[in-house]
Amino acid sequence: MNSVVLMGRLTRDPDVRYSQGDNSMAIARYTLAVDRRRGRSNGQNDQPTADFISCVAFGKPAEFAEKYFHKGIKICIRGRIQTGSYTNKDGVKVYTTEVVAEDQEFAESKNAQSEGPDYSSYAAAGRSSGSAAPAKKEAPSGAVDGFMNIPEGIDEELPFN
Repeated sequence: MNSVVLMGRLTRDPDVRYSQGDNSMAIARYTLAVDRRRGRSNGQNDQPTADFISCVAFGKPAEFAEKYFHKGIKICIRGRIQTGSYTNKDGVKVYTTEVVAEDQEFAESKNAQSEGPDYSSYAAAGRSSGSAAPAKKEAPSGAVDGFMNIPEGIDEELPFN
């Protein structure tokens, strides 16, 4: 069975294009930053990191992504892994792997996206200590439904700009 479920944040706005022909279809491509915890090594605490996973949606899901998805929002998708290959202009065979999104939904409320405390100090602390991402913090008391919010103006501090 080929089934994938992912939850993460969009690294940028979806790239949406339309196929040519009489029955043109929307094709949306985007990348999800999905949290992953590293294993413990040398007795150090786990540090969060992210995998950047290429995703594609076709038809109505692609139109939905074009209309409602934007950089930084947290979404959950269900789909399948698709692999492929092509030969580039230099004659080198390139292998591809992406998730074809069949179902997409928001993973936090619109209020959670726009309200909440300022996390820029967490991002700055992570950057000044030299780590790729700040250590995971306890959910602040202002978090809605236990999800952390991305405040306005933090775009410059996100590691996937």
